[in-house]
Amino acid sequence: MGADEILAAARLIVDARKQRAPLGALPPQLQPKDEAAGYEIQREVHWLLAEQAGDFAGYKIGCTSKVMQDYLGIPHPCSGGVFASGIHQTGVELRTADFVRVGVECEIAVRLKQDLLPLDAPFTMDRVVEAIGDCHAAIEIVDDRYVQWQTLGAPTLVADDFFAAGCVLGPALPRAAVADLAAVQGRAIVNGTLVGEGTGADVLGHPVHALAWLANHLAAGGDGLEAGQLVLTGSLVKTIWLGAGDRVRMELDGLGVVEAAFV
Repeated sequence: MGADEILAAARLIVDARKQRAPLGALPPQLQPKDEAAGYEIQREVHWLLAEQAGDFAGYKIGCTSKVMQDYLGIPHPCSGGVFASGIHQTGVELRTADFVRVGVECEIAVRLKQDLLPLDAPFTMDRVVEAIGDCHAAIEIVDDRYVQWQTLGAPTLVADDFFAAGCVLGPALPRAAVADLAAVQGRAIVNGTLVGEGTGADVLGHPVHALAWLANHLAAGGDGLEAGQLVLTGSLVKTIWLGAGDRVRMELDGLGVVEAAFV
């Protein structure tokens, strides 16, 4: 795709987001033919969203667990952006009207204390774990802002940040205080009812593997991760779609609890 087509596609995606209008198939000449083209459009989307969404704050990684790969029909990880305006603290009350169709996922989030820059690639698990500063129990907020996501294809979903709509964070814990992220048991509870559960090991075998995948993926495109950025490593459970009045609680053993209400 040429620069003009990339910009035109990004503008259509951003306009749909701003208007909370479900996104349908892009015009044929603007459809990304593969995921590499989708990520080119995504980078332009991030630039266009910056004024509305605040500072670029990090990344979410999707399709890191078998349950999510089976659900979305995509057998490998994908990434999207996280913006400062979409990051909330536990106990927040959010409006369902601010989304097209809001959902939540149970996640382990990490905040980096060191850069992971492309000149230092390739990245191993041992290298990226040393870059983690704090860990959080997290609710990833996702938005099904599509006419029918099943027919759009992975490249277009990637271009639109792969359902990303923000997150809710529990208290920060130093990485050294968490014995083993792969052993973390997570439970998703909605309105007092257990609706999903999983472990950190469900995320590519270990959440740090997901972080290494992201660092290497970004490096391949000349991008990197910076100290202070947040990374949502992938859902331990299948996406849970919500309605007005739902109250969400994620319990992650060893990391704590994170809660949000949707009104």
